[in-house]
Amino acid sequence: MVRKLAFASAVFAALGQPAAATPPAFETPAPIAFMVDLSSGAVLFARDADRRIPPASMAKMMTTHIAFDMIARGELDPNRMCTVRPETWQRWHGPAAGSTMFLSPGEQVSVRNLLHGIVTLSGNDATVVLAECISGTEAAFVALMNRKSGELGLSGSNWGNPVGWPDNGVTYTTARDLARLAVSTLRRFPQLYREYYGMREFTWGRTMGGNNPITQGNRNPLLGRVPGADGLKTGHTAEAGYGFTGSAEQNGRRLVMVIAGLPSFNQRADESVRFMQWGFSAWQSRPLLNQGERIGEAQVQGGDADAVGLVAPRALAVTYPSGLGQNIRARIVYQGPVAAPITQGQHVANLIVETGEGPAQVTPLVAENAIGEAGFFRRAWLGLLGLIGLA
Repeated sequence: MVRKLAFASAVFAALGQPAAATPPAFETPAPIAFMVDLSSGAVLFARDADRRIPPASMAKMMTTHIAFDMIARGELDPNRMCTVRPETWQRWHGPAAGSTMFLSPGEQVSVRNLLHGIVTLSGNDATVVLAECISGTEAAFVALMNRKSGELGLSGSNWGNPVGWPDNGVTYTTARDLARLAVSTLRRFPQLYREYYGMREFTWGRTMGGNNPITQGNRNPLLGRVPGADGLKTGHTAEAGYGFTGSAEQNGRRLVMVIAGLPSFNQRADESVRFMQWGFSAWQSRPLLNQGERIGEAQVQGGDADAVGLVAPRALAVTYPSGLGQNIRARIVYQGPVAAPITQGQHVANLIVETGEGPAQVTPLVAENAIGEAGFFRRAWLGLLGLIGLA
């Protein structure tokens, strides 16, 4: 049974009265584009966001996410040394092998430096070396990618290799899935994200003959052009065209954008900047709830309490077109009563916020405290109340 709790609050009323408006328009030649505001969960723009596309090097976001997850769990030491197999070097060496970190055969490289080589330099060699270091073989790592992808709910994605190299359509994703992957990286691994994404350049390897250090710049087109830009990953192959998954934060508000299928490097750069600037200027957000703030409760079945408080798992906001007051309507929706036991922080309900412009903004609400299963006498009492129609 789906239960809905409608409510009003001063925080919503303060946002003003309804205004006749339409979502701000954005014109772009990008055939695929998607943008989400993390403060509210609002999708600000979506064009063909569920079409299967080759990700090119944006696939490396999945490789990086797996490494971050293992580091966070204590399963992968950033100081662990990985060996560059001669066979791997041979395959990913030379102009035909795409972006490179300029690794050498037999070289020992730390996980930390390989991650810099993947994130900043988009090194295909670094990506495969890390994959082999983690899982033993590239094939085993690809299996891990697909398993983790399923856990993240990336239903429109499949991975055939860790670098996004063309493989006759085995590797594909969607703009929406790329955004979900970026959001998961940002929310689950904020410290690692800050450590590895957003570096302007990285130095590794030496030139042939001159033996000079090789410094390469980050291809992220937002860095230095959009305030608060700090990630994530570009991609390009002849098959995929030019694409980019990017993120920036301004005044505590973070946006994630994806564009794909553009015909040139310069157009990708220009459209990425325009798109992100539009997201910050054409839309604004207002806070709704602080992290941990209680907003309601959900009924509980078979628990040692009849209800559980519902709180915001993080600071929540609402997004709407800039300069327009909105009549915000919000309601709590959950499948209930919720069966005990319930753990503290468990996702048990959703907050549905509607502004009258665009789709509803859906954010999770979690249990304020743990609810155990009812003891013998309480179960008996609840059973009696049920028999006489009072439960």
